[in-house]
Amino acid sequence: MNMIQDATEVARHEAARAAVAAGGEFLTFRLGAEEYGIDILKVQEIRSYEPPTRIANAPAFIKGVVNLRGVIVPIVDLRVKLGCDSVEYNSFTVVIVLNVRGRVVGAVVDSVSDVLELGAGTIKAAPEMHTAVDTSFITGIGSINERMLILMDIEALMSSADMGLIDSAH
Repeated sequence: MNMIQDATEVARHEAARAAVAAGGEFLTFRLGAEEYGIDILKVQEIRSYEPPTRIANAPAFIKGVVNLRGVIVPIVDLRVKLGCDSVEYNSFTVVIVLNVRGRVVGAVVDSVSDVLELGAGTIKAAPEMHTAVDTSFITGIGSINERMLILMDIEALMSSADMGLIDSAH
């Protein structure tokens, strides 16, 4: 049973890589000095940061939950999850509300930049790195003029087992 779930996850991630390689529209945001891009179709809305209600014994990257129009939404700080050096909340800090496999999840980021349309020619494959760093959620690197975007499979990241947010059976 577990092998089938693993194969399904691999197939889903490879489909995400293929979709990124084909290009499309990406919401770009900053985490520290790096700029990231996620599939705009996964984004439900962008909200200003408000401190969530803390949940006891939650991992450090899960900041808590907020009530979003009657829906209880877990808030994940991507800066903590991805190991950014400093995590500072200021007037630019926003929450990207995502719809991942039918579940609403919030992602805290330093700031949102813009929406970019990337053609297939501007996206390169993510480099293979054999380190302790988990790069499985990186689907490619986009480059426009002098900008480098790390394109991520936000669905794979948010539904990974260590997040514990989304049942992998879905």
